[in-house]
Amino acid sequence: MNQSMLTTVRGQLIVSCQALDDEPLHSDFIMSRMALAAQQGGAAGIRANSVADVKAIRATVPLPVIGIIKRDYPASDVYITATLKEVRELMAVAPEMIAMDATFHQRPGELQLAALVQHIRKEFPSLLLMADISTLEEAQNAQALGFDCIGTTLHGYTQETQGSKLWHDDFAFLRQVLAQCTTPVIAEGSVDTPEMAARCLALGAHAVVVGGAITRPQQITQRFTDAIRSLRS
Repeated sequence: MNQSMLTTVRGQLIVSCQALDDEPLHSDFIMSRMALAAQQGGAAGIRANSVADVKAIRATVPLPVIGIIKRDYPASDVYITATLKEVRELMAVAPEMIAMDATFHQRPGELQLAALVQHIRKEFPSLLLMADISTLEEAQNAQALGFDCIGTTLHGYTQETQGSKLWHDDFAFLRQVLAQCTTPVIAEGSVDTPEMAARCLALGAHAVVVGGAITRPQQITQRFTDAIRSLRS
């Protein structure tokens, strides 16, 4: 199995260049320029959402890409690369890795997580798979299923972990996952400062993904305006 991307990003920063349909920077061209800026700043990889964005980014920078497709399905909380359909769509633009929801939530379609992973391995044997998890048990399950790396991406974003932040209690959740899993762990989710990113790597994370703190100016602006408003309250 091709492990070159994991070698490339080890100990490095991956920048998530994403803008949803209702966000000001939603554009494959803009995301490709975000990726170029990330490369110039020293990023070792990019995480991107949608076939159009992955294609534009791969045409602009030589960095390895983690591809995802966010798509809502009725009666399912799983929206990150939820089915084989999304995997096949992404493989048309050949990202080095695909990340997918690896929570215990019910998936849309006939293939649940274990069967889906098996099917992907047979159809795309050289593809690296990243498990986006929210709990320690999900991380352990992802390791048992043979994912190439585990991302803490969904910690704090599921009903079970609502209100939690990756940085709580000096990254206690990340430390638990690192202690229990031998599969490379990529820290992701609410990594809002350079100091937080460095701390994740110091604790033993294989790499760290930062998104909104770099590529979502509306969120960055809001942190400033919230701080200013707090002075008036």
